[in-house]
Amino acid sequence: MSIDWNWGLIVAGAVLVLLEVAFGGFAGFDLVLIGSSFVLGGGLGLGLRSATAGFLVSSVLCVGYIAVGRRWVRNKMHHRPVPSNVDALFGQQALVTARVAAHEPGQVRVRDEIWRAVPVPGAGPFEPGSVVTVQGVDGVTLQVR
Repeated sequence: MSIDWNWGLIVAGAVLVLLEVAFGGFAGFDLVLIGSSFVLGGGLGLGLRSATAGFLVSSVLCVGYIAVGRRWVRNKMHHRPVPSNVDALFGQQALVTARVAAHEPGQVRVRDEIWRAVPVPGAGPFEPGSVVTVQGVDGVTLQVR
C-alpha cells in the first residue's frame, strides 16, 4: 500500500489549524494560514491526482503567505489604543461659557459636557464665547489654553 501524500498534506494542515485553535491563537494565526495552505494544496493534489501538484501548490501558498500575507495579518491584528474618559479630552477645543481666570475658575463646554476650568499658568483670562484648548486635567478641573 503506497502513501498518498496529498492526504498527508490535508491531515498535517488540519492538525496545524486545530493546534492554533486549541491554544487560542498563540502563533498569531500563522499556523491557521499555513495549515490552510497545506489543506488547499492537498485538496488540489487529490483533484488532479498528483502529489507533485499538491506539494507545489502548498509550497507556493506558504511562501506567499510568509513573504506577503504575514505582515498584512499582523497589521490587522495590531491593537491601537483609543483614548477614553479624561485622556480623550486632551487637545480638544472647548467653548468658554463662564469667565475663566487665574484665581477665578470658570466653565467650558467640551462636546456636550460642561467642565470647571482654569487657565494654564501664563494664559488667560478667557471671556465667554472664547474657544480654548484643553491642555491638562486636575481632578474634575480642566486646564485650558
